[in-house]
Amino acid sequence: MRCGVIRSGGQLIATKAWRADRPWSRLRGLLGRAPLSVERGEALWLVPCGSVHTIGMRYPLDLVFLDRSGGVIDCHEHVEPWRMRRARGAHQTIEFASGALSRLKPSLGDAWIWESV
Repeated sequence: MRCGVIRSGGQLIATKAWRADRPWSRLRGLLGRAPLSVERGEALWLVPCGSVHTIGMRYPLDLVFLDRSGGVIDCHEHVEPWRMRRARGAHQTIEFASGALSRLKPSLGDAWIWESV
């Protein structure tokens, strides 16, 4: 997985964002990895990805679903382990530690981009 940042309208959304854009990295996702940190601004950007499961996870996640152009189309807070979420029209999904969305307050239609560092 490659590392970068996530921005929206010039504002920094995540200071450390991994991009999972290959089949194996998307399949593995966060399984077997240390939990993401809200304080360190960590996230996982999955492309393509229109649905997410938390099967096998030991902690909840916050999710943001994006369309093909990076527009926010849906958000889910505090998705507990052993759950599934999807969004109609989603092409990309960003996973955050639970509690991140209450700080970020994303709005539907916001344009988010991932930038390599």
